[in-house]
Amino acid sequence: MRRKWVGGNWKMHGSRQMASRMTGAIVDAEIGDVEVALFPPFPYLREVCAASAGSKIAVGGQDASEHESGAYTGEVSAAMLKDVGCRLALAGHSERRQYHHESDDEVAAKVAQILANDLTAVLCVGETLREREDGRTAEVVSRQLRAVIDRCGITAFGRIVLAYEPVWAIGTGRTASPGQAQEVHALLRSHLGAGDARIGGSTRIVYGGSVKPGNAAELFAQPDIDGGLIGGACLESADFLAICAAAG
Repeated sequence: MRRKWVGGNWKMHGSRQMASRMTGAIVDAEIGDVEVALFPPFPYLREVCAASAGSKIAVGGQDASEHESGAYTGEVSAAMLKDVGCRLALAGHSERRQYHHESDDEVAAKVAQILANDLTAVLCVGETLREREDGRTAEVVSRQLRAVIDRCGITAFGRIVLAYEPVWAIGTGRTASPGQAQEVHALLRSHLGAGDARIGGSTRIVYGGSVKPGNAAELFAQPDIDGGLIGGACLESADFLAICAAAG
């Protein structure tokens, strides 16, 4: 039985006050047997790590450089994330792919750096609305996944959480139906299973795309959906905790 996982990606929102308030509320809550991770903006990482120390809450970076170190102004390395107390990092979030034009190869290199520093990588894959309308969903997510398998190897997915986030459902209020999400999750799991049956069965594949308290339970009830990567709904502790309860 795969343990459910829920991550809250604050994106570029928040303040020090919000970081303290949100983290405190989540730490104090009863979240059951669900793994919970928070991904605050970089300036608040240390604060959130400190506030969650000793709890079941893990903290992660919203991105990590593909470079180990060097003259890369503005970049943050996986080693730096680990140094301030992070246990995870996102790679390949759709907003990074879209606005920063990150290629599949760059995302794979970031995953490699995250894993090399003993962090859990949360690998995001997903298609745009045009790609879905053109019937290319399977092609796109398979290509994005294959780039990481080719770079890091199939066994690396023992330390990776895979997140399916259809670009057309992020921040739009539109959500993939439970059936649509399950179809893609099953496809991703079959690709992993073709390389290693154990990895295919054990890798947690979570859904991201306008998950809310009202639709979380139905999404999480699907056989291949192991939780969620939450955006807007994680900015209010009550909503985020309701989603965590749905996962439990």
